[in-house]
Amino acid sequence: MRDLYVYNTLTRKKEKFVPLTTGQVKMYVCGITPYNHSHMGNARPFVTWDVIKRYLEHLGYAVTHIQNFTDVDDKIIHAANGEQVRWDTIANRYIASYFDVMDALHVRHADIYPRVSEHMPEIIQMIQTLLDKGMAYVVEQDVYYSVEKFVDYGKLSGRTLDDMQAGARIEVDTRKHHPMDFALWKGAKEGEPSWESPWGQGRPGWHIECSAMSCKYLGKTFDFHGGGSDLIFPHHENEIAQSEACTGVSPMVRYWLHNGFITINSEKMSKSLHNFFLVKDVLAYYDPDAVRFFLISNHYRSPLDFTDARLEEMTRSLERLRTSIMNVLELATMPAGGKSAEAAALLTEAQQVAEDFETAMCDDFNTALAAAALFELAKKVNIYREAVVNNGVPVDTSVITEVKRIFKMMTDILGILESAWNGQTSSADASEYAALVEAVLEIRKECREKKQYELADAIRDKLQALGITIEDSPQGARWKK
Repeated sequence: MRDLYVYNTLTRKKEKFVPLTTGQVKMYVCGITPYNHSHMGNARPFVTWDVIKRYLEHLGYAVTHIQNFTDVDDKIIHAANGEQVRWDTIANRYIASYFDVMDALHVRHADIYPRVSEHMPEIIQMIQTLLDKGMAYVVEQDVYYSVEKFVDYGKLSGRTLDDMQAGARIEVDTRKHHPMDFALWKGAKEGEPSWESPWGQGRPGWHIECSAMSCKYLGKTFDFHGGGSDLIFPHHENEIAQSEACTGVSPMVRYWLHNGFITINSEKMSKSLHNFFLVKDVLAYYDPDAVRFFLISNHYRSPLDFTDARLEEMTRSLERLRTSIMNVLELATMPAGGKSAEAAALLTEAQQVAEDFETAMCDDFNTALAAAALFELAKKVNIYREAVVNNGVPVDTSVITEVKRIFKMMTDILGILESAWNGQTSSADASEYAALVEAVLEIRKECREKKQYELADAIRDKLQALGITIEDSPQGARWKK
């Protein structure tokens, strides 16, 4: 198995990945708070971790993937009260919306999607353990974690308690032992959902849910924990404090990975700033493959600036790749013609591209460099196809079979162009659209057979004006949008 290196937020350096259990990977990814439709900033971590999971499985690991839904939260309650519906009506609506857009982006499902509302016994037990160990305290019907009791508090974000307090916007609560202490349990308030606990009716604080659920499904220590960079502090910092104090096991997580923000004019995309684009709205204008390709076009730790121009660029780039896939599929159907210097060169180049792709992905999942390798192979395929069609070079089917395997391996890991491998030659989704174009091409073919070349050329030009490119070859005409 190849050596994989990842950047660990906890140690602030790249480290060789060594799994807790040989051949297995356990990972937890912080999910959404379902109070609205997912925006592009929400989508980036899930597409990122989908690629990471695909690559880990490619390396031969058995991956256990847990991703939560924070379905009990202030924002959900506020939205429910605004619509005068139950809190779970809001949560279920936007969880369904999440799956709609992530399925469109080819994000494979996690093994388990635990919800806060379904894990109150585990959450209450963890809070009780923290109280029993003297790491938390009760104030009226609220329970707070005592950050001063955890000597390593701040090790993930690299901050001291003084730094945190100076830089934080926190409401002064004189009941707290320290201003940075955070709620593990909140006493019930009118108009909010609540559950029975040893401290009275109430609901959990934000951070405790992930500690309780990751421990239940992955154990006291696991391999990867991921999410956006905005979760490093306070959410993930507080997860470490809760989990390690509760279990007595350190580290809670062996490798912390955090993706960069999506920005608009270099400003972070967020609902609070009202500068966000909903994924469902973006997908109404752009092909899902182009949106996904945009989300992995930079290294996951780097910022990614959202522009229409960038999405248009991704669309054009994917069309180039789609054309190369068409070429591979066409070559695979041609009669075998034996070996050639051109085929030998293509095989050598494809093997080097595969090595470059693997090297990029093993270097902290560098999808930007991995995509560059993909385009290099596409270029070599196009050159070989040109030599076959125009120069009479024989087709070496064994080489084409291997090139196809390498090409598809790369697109499968990146999660793009599955439709192209299934024979769809355009990014258009409607089968009726494709059938209509094929019917027009059949008429054009009949014109050419009857030597009505002017009419055939006029049909080609009309299609070109509509953005449909026709390519004639000895095997017949083919089209792309």
